Amino acid sequence: MFSLKILIVEDDSVSALLLQRALEKNNHEIIGIADSGEKALDILEENVADIVMMDINLAGELDGIKTTEIVNEKYDIPVVYLSASSDADTLNKVVGTNPSAYVIKPFNIRELNMVIELAIFKDRKEKELQKLNNELEEKVKQRTADLHEANKELTKALEKEREINELKSRIVLNVSHGFKTPLTSILSSAQLLQIYAERDHPFKVKISKHASKIENSVRALNNLLTSVLFFGKADADKVEYKPKKMFVGAFVKEVLDTVRAGIENKVTIKVSLGSLPKTVVSDSELLYQVFENLLSNSVKYSKDGQVVNFTLDYVDGKLVGSFTDYGIGIPKKEQSQLFDRFFRAHNVGIREGSGLGLSIVKKCVEVLGGEITFESEENKGTTFYVSIPVK
Repeated sequence: MFSLKILIVEDDSVSALLLQRALEKNNHEIIGIADSGEKALDILEENVADIVMMDINLAGELDGIKTTEIVNEKYDIPVVYLSASSDADTLNKVVGTNPSAYVIKPFNIRELNMVIELAIFKDRKEKELQKLNNELEEKVKQRTADLHEANKELTKALEKEREINELKSRIVLNVSHGFKTPLTSILSSAQLLQIYAERDHPFKVKISKHASKIENSVRALNNLLTSVLFFGKADADKVEYKPKKMFVGAFVKEVLDTVRAGIENKVTIKVSLGSLPKTVVSDSELLYQVFENLLSNSVKYSKDGQVVNFTLDYVDGKLVGSFTDYGIGIPKKEQSQLFDRFFRAHNVGIREGSGLGLSIVKKCVEVLGGEITFESEENKGTTFYVSIPVK
C-alpha cells in the first residue's frame, strides 16, 4: 500500500496511540495528533495531509462533524470518521458532511487499511469527476460563446442577403417595367401594320406576315417579363391575396378567349362546366395565372389536331378544375422537378417557353390556399388537378 500523510483527531489518548501504531505499521506518516477540532485545524494550517482520521464525539465547541465541515470547505481533504457507535442517529449526523468512510471502534488493522484505501480512491475519483465536470462546463461556455458569435455572423449574413435580394428585386422590377413601355409601343405599331396591310398594297402579304411575327414575339417577351415581375414580387414576399367579388362565367370566358387566340397547332379545347355559382369571392388575378397557364400548357404540349379537355366544377366551397391533354407527357424521372423555376423537360423540343409557368401556378395556388396535383405518362399526355377554396 502507498504511504500517506495522516492527521489523527482523537480525544482519547489511548485510542489515538493505538491508531498511530497501526497506521505507522503500514508505512503511513502521522503529521500530528489532535484532541480537539481547534488543534486539528491549527495542524492543517501548518502541514499538508492526505487524509484525516476524525473522531465524531470530540470535546469542545467543535465536535468531529463541525470540524469535518470546515476541513471539507477549506482544505478539501478526505475524512474518515471514527466512532464507537453505529446507531441511526449517529449515521444521520455524519451523512450530511459526505465523509469518505466510516470506521467503528474497536477496529482491526486489515479493516482500517481497506477503509483508508477506499477513502483515498473515492476522493480521487470524485476529484477526477469534478475536474471533468469543470472542463465540460468550460467547453459548454466556449461552445455557447462560439455559437453566439456564429449566430451573430449568420444574422449579419442573412441581413446582407436580404438587402441583396431587395436590391435584386428592385432591379428586376425596374428593368421589367422599363421593357414593358417600348414593348407596348412595338405591339401597337405591329397592329397598325396589320391594319395598313388590309388595304391594297403590293407587299400586303409580306407586311401581314411580318407584322404577325412581331406581334407574337412581343407577346411572348411580354409574358416572360410578366413572369419575371411575378417572381420579383414573390422573392420580396409581395405576392398578396386580394379577394374581391368576381363573375365566374366572365372569368372562364376570358381565360378561354385568351388561350384560343394563341392556338397555332389546331388543337380544340373541349369545355365541361359543372354547377358553378354566378359569383365567388377570390383573387381573380391569381386565379387567372393558374387557369391560363395550365390551359395554355395543355394546348402547347398537345400534338396537332388533338383535343384538350377542360373541366370546372364547384364542390364544397372550392373551384375544382382539371386540364387534360394527350400530348408529349412528362418523363417520369423529371416529374419531381416540374414546379422548379426555369425547368423544362428534355422532350419539349422546339416549343417556346421559359420554364416559369408552372412555378407561377404553384406559387399562386399556395397563396390562394389551394392544392395542385398531376398525373402524366410520356407520349400519352398529362392531367393537372387544382382545388381552390373560394367564398
